[in-house]
Amino acid sequence: MKAELLFKDKYVYRDGAIREMVIWRLPAPDAERPHGLKYRLYYGQPGQCLVRYDNEQGKGDHRHYRDGEGNEREEAYSWVSVQQLMVDFKGDIEQLRGNQDD
Repeated sequence: MKAELLFKDKYVYRDGAIREMVIWRLPAPDAERPHGLKYRLYYGQPGQCLVRYDNEQGKGDHRHYRDGEGNEREEAYSWVSVQQLMVDFKGDIEQLRGNQDD
């Protein structure tokens, strides 16, 4: 049985920045994904990731972001729920965009 697509959304801001969110339900939970979901939430400019949440196999739930010097960093993400994942991701986008209009 294959993963089932639950949610897919892509939005392009006026300045060209892209927000893309994709969530799949796995056939069964496993040790790395006890919540039974696979996801990829991305925000960035074309060719430049500014923040990404995902749980690729072998890494578990984690977040990629750029630090103050522009270096890409990665840190573990503490899973709570899909709703909290969206709140955290959108909060990062708001912080990165500042007062820019959509």
